[in-house]
Amino acid sequence: MAINNIKQLTNVIFNPISGKSIILNSHFLSPEKIISSFTSRREFSTFSDDITAHTASEEVDESGHNEFLKWHKGGGMFHKLASIDPTALIDFGAVIHSGSFVGGNVHVGSGAVVGPNVTIGHSTKIGYNVALANCTIGDSCVIHHGVCIGQDGFGFYLDKDGTMVKKPQALKARIGNNVEIGANSCIDKGSWRDTIIGDHSKIDNLVQIGHNVVIGRCCMLCGQVGIAGSVTMGDYVTLGGRVGVRDHVTIVSKVRLAAASCVTKDITKPGDYGGFPAAPIREWRRQVASRCQTSK
Repeated sequence: MAINNIKQLTNVIFNPISGKSIILNSHFLSPEKIISSFTSRREFSTFSDDITAHTASEEVDESGHNEFLKWHKGGGMFHKLASIDPTALIDFGAVIHSGSFVGGNVHVGSGAVVGPNVTIGHSTKIGYNVALANCTIGDSCVIHHGVCIGQDGFGFYLDKDGTMVKKPQALKARIGNNVEIGANSCIDKGSWRDTIIGDHSKIDNLVQIGHNVVIGRCCMLCGQVGIAGSVTMGDYVTLGGRVGVRDHVTIVSKVRLAAASCVTKDITKPGDYGGFPAAPIREWRRQVASRCQTSK
């Protein structure tokens, strides 16, 4: 095709290298830009035969990140020092950083960032725009869209000059096997001990779990639960929606808390609790009934 006729093209041009169509802007591109789009090495997988090294180096030069390559299954990016099982699917737009391990049959969604030295067990699904850092994720977990795991906890103190100083947050968050974490929930990493979520626990959307929290097996946390730092929970604990738990509280196994309750001190006996401050469920109901009668 003559160069003079290129400007006459419609807004859709077929790329013979990639087998895809290119949708042009409403403003015509220059002939040089059209030709360069045909020959862009970004259309190739870095695992293609005979062009692997060349493709990787060209892509590195263009992006400026000379340690990242394109994953062959899904098109996401990975650091050359990451360990990824060949069966893993890493969607376009996801990034796996150095030192991370991604197990077999893992699916990492678009926009997800797996930070350095993160471990993801086999058959785990990572949703869109998930951020993982300083953490390990067990086998067969489901991490829904927008979840953040392993960020700094909320820890500060006043120094001798009255200045607010951040406490070191240097440990990890550890998620067990068969755990499900709902969209936009946050789990902070530890400062003096690792934050731990036990096997088979289920966490709803918009849940905040502070640093150093330890949650046992088969626990259920409903939407908007907030757990302050250094809380310890046993197994089979259920927290209704919007339950709040103050810092350094211990809750034994097999406790259920009614929605909107607030735990302000240790719960040492299994059973049902409710209210603010949380009390055994029958006592709380009597308090509510008494207040209703008094108001009349």
